[in-house]
This record gives sequence, structure tokens and C-alpha cells, in this order.
Amino acid sequence: MRFHHTALAAVEYVLPDERVPSLALEAALESVYRRFGLHAGRLELMTGIRERRFFPPGTRPSAVAAQAGRKALERAAFPAQRVGLLVHSSVCRDFLEPATASVVHDALGLGAHCPAFDLSNACLGFANALTTAAVQIELGVIPAALVVAGECGRALVEETIQALTKAEKLTKGQLKGAFASLTIGSGAAAALLVHRELAPRAPRLVAATARAATRHHVLCHGDYAGDGMLMETDSEALMHAGNELARETFPAFLAEAEWRLEQLDNVITHQVGVAHRKLLLASLGIDARIDFPTVEEFGNVGSVSLPLTLARAREQGALPEGRRAALLGIGSGLQCQMLAIHT
Repeated sequence: MRFHHTALAAVEYVLPDERVPSLALEAALESVYRRFGLHAGRLELMTGIRERRFFPPGTRPSAVAAQAGRKALERAAFPAQRVGLLVHSSVCRDFLEPATASVVHDALGLGAHCPAFDLSNACLGFANALTTAAVQIELGVIPAALVVAGECGRALVEETIQALTKAEKLTKGQLKGAFASLTIGSGAAAALLVHRELAPRAPRLVAATARAATRHHVLCHGDYAGDGMLMETDSEALMHAGNELARETFPAFLAEAEWRLEQLDNVITHQVGVAHRKLLLASLGIDARIDFPTVEEFGNVGSVSLPLTLARAREQGALPEGRRAALLGIGSGLQCQMLAIHT
């Protein structure tokens, strides 16, 4: 789909203070590593992730999502009462019912005219929410929308470590299936989308393209277990299937945006691991120098990874005015969403 009237007035993020090195997770798995003859440093070697961040135990996704949303409204000097839609788009939620978006809506003091709902689609939720909100702005239904996400990965990582260390008959296959869970980090993000007349100098949303390959839904499953979640992932198969889906999506995306590959100034990718990013960029013929990596420092922050990376790139001057940037998102399921923005 093409967009003509939607601007990104602000993209903000919130990071936890607590830094958790990969070596610290491996120290907690010392007995498991010893059993399988593994050496400390393997996690960073395989993923490139040096550390990730964790919010304090008990932090609710709504609290950090609201904090990010408040930062976005303040950055754009945009009144909360003018927001016409709120979407909470992370994997993590406060509870199954009601929607976590309702908690964020109340915390931000949004108006009664502003509907709010959760949109969850693994790591792709934020990108999906951006397009959903932009369509309403394009149609003139609302003047502005706020997309938020709060990912609290501590419970998943700690539950995974506990399950692995307590398993009496742990197999190498089970350990491999749990490994991706150790890459997860925490963070929150928010994007304020407005009609471009309300922010004429803000980056403009140009186009979006989506594709699905749902035959691969078996490659990653996460579900509630104890006080948190447990996830089983065939990381290698997921990487290659996701990469193939991205290859199928990318030509259609460029055509939709009416861009040529050589016109791309920047790419922002969903941050899973170094190997994933290298394979994706090589497969799409994208020069790695125009990418902006964050996974080494923050790990895989679920739906927050894409907006977090976009915001960090802009903050550090990597996305100056006049650039064509592609946001490349892939989520388990498998789903792919690519968005074009012009800064």
C-alpha cells in the first residue's frame, strides 16, 4: 500500500538500567554447559549479543509502554486529546483481558473518542500496528495515532534457565530449542503518527508491503509456563525460512515504494542476531554499511527492536533529513512487513 498523508512525528524508546551480559546467563547455566561440554562465550559467539537489558521484576508492559508513549507526545509537543487511536503491539501484555492498551490509554489520559486495542503478532506487531494506524490517517478517520509496545523479557529468560537446569533428562535437542530464548531483552517504544499537515517536516511514511509464509508456524512456539513463558525455536530453520520470505517480499516492496535498490540510503532491520542480519542483507543485495545494528547491545527485544533501532539511528545522526530508509521486519509465524520512510 502507498501512503501520501502520514508522517512519523516522533519515535521514542525506554531502556532498562540493568545490563545483563551473556556471560552472566551462561554462568547460571554452568551445570548444563558442563553436562554437554560447552564453554562460556558460546552464546555471544553464535549470536553476537554481548548483553541485554532487563526491567525490575514485576514491571508491567503497560507501565513502560506508557512511559515511551508519553515521551513521544512530549517530543512532538502533541496534545494527548488529539490522538485518535492507540495500539499496544508487543508480545508481552499485562494480562489476557482486558487489552493492555486500555491500561496505557488510561495512564496517558487519552480521550474517550480514542479507541484502544492490542495487536500482537510476535516480533512484527509494531510494524503491523504502524500500517493499521496509517490507513486510518490516510482515510481521514483520525488526525493522529499512537503505537506503543513494552517488552519485558526477564521472565522468559529466567524461566528458560530454571527449566534447563532442573531438567533431569535434558537432551541436546531440547537445549538447542531453548537457545533462542536466551537472546531476549527488554525495552519499550512508541511512535506518534500524524497527518503530514500537522508535522510537515517530519519523516513521511511512503509505502508498506506484507507477505506471509504460515506453513512455517511450527518453527517457533511460545506459551505460558509457571510465572512466565517458555519458548521452543528451531533457530536455524527459522532463520533460513524468514530469509527466504524476505527475499520474496523485497522486490514487491521496492516496486510499491517506487524505489530502486541503489536508491536506499538506510535500512533498519529487526534485530535477532548477527548471523540473521548478515544473511538477510547479503540475500537482498544490501550494503551492510547502510544498516544500523543494535542487537549486540540490546539483544532481541521482540516488537520493540525495530522502532528502538530506528529511534537510536535518528538519535545518533545516522538518518539525517532527505534519506530513503527501509524498515525490514520479520516475525515468527512466519510474517514479513516492510515499510518505506522518507526522512
